[in-house]
Amino acid sequence: MRHGTRHADGVPAELEAALRGGPFHIALRAAIAARGLPLQRVQHHLSRYGVKVGVTSLSYWQQGARRPQRPESLRAVRALEEILQLPDESLIRLLTRAEERPEQHRPAGRSYRSLVEASGVLEGLLAELESPLDGGLHTIGHHERVRIGARRELLARESQHIVRAHKDGVDRYVAIHRGDPGCAPERVAVHALENCRPGRVRWHHDTGVLVAELLFDTRLRTGDTFLFSYGFEDGTAGTSSEYVRGFHFAGGQYALQVRFDEEALPMRCHRFTQHSFAAPRSGRQELTLSGRHRSVHLVEPRVRSGLVGIAWDWE
Repeated sequence: MRHGTRHADGVPAELEAALRGGPFHIALRAAIAARGLPLQRVQHHLSRYGVKVGVTSLSYWQQGARRPQRPESLRAVRALEEILQLPDESLIRLLTRAEERPEQHRPAGRSYRSLVEASGVLEGLLAELESPLDGGLHTIGHHERVRIGARRELLARESQHIVRAHKDGVDRYVAIHRGDPGCAPERVAVHALENCRPGRVRWHHDTGVLVAELLFDTRLRTGDTFLFSYGFEDGTAGTSSEYVRGFHFAGGQYALQVRFDEEALPMRCHRFTQHSFAAPRSGRQELTLSGRHRSVHLVEPRVRSGLVGIAWDWE
């Protein structure tokens, strides 16, 4: 369904440069931003062209994690050129260029977690539970223990949380689990271990994201502190190579311990930090496995907004 050639008159300079030089995902993101369309509206427009593409796929395309390749996806790209009022073949041409030089456009390793954030999946799941990001609680201390299994998979993780309420009436906490690629969140078990009980659980299969309510047996008043523990039993995904914790707000102490099965010990481990998913990693520091307990750990005395994590190499 084409309606003649369009011209780039009035196209913002940033978009015009992206269409000229690429890569595809940068141009697509700039075009969507220039038209001010949320991805749900883009998806709706595509459906009017008889093309079915999920919001998550659109997000993946504009983040550079995946490229449209199937015939249906290429039809969607041609429709996008019209929906976004772009010159004919402008996006298709960038895709062709990427195929000729794929090594220059392959996404950086381990972009999965950034896709989760970018796709809006987490925000949508939290909205279903009517939960804001901070939930009325500030973290004073958080000790997290991650176990890696004999198949090199993320087997389970447990958290002990100490929080302080900054408003009256808080009676729950929403815990977030992001599985590794291939995770089946519907098979992940949620355990309320101490001073809480399980509430509603929501998940998104394609991204492996699960959110779970943990209900307190009391309503906190402003200034009250509370200690509770919970865990997730996973083991549904493939090889795990890192564990990352994101912080939307600065706060208290965070400690992360990763323990490995004796049948699957990594060659090297290191800690790192990031200001955001898009920022380069910094603060790299090698970590040495403890002998008998086969674990490494990090401690952040006072966390800042951003990310902190531990990564490891198997070979």
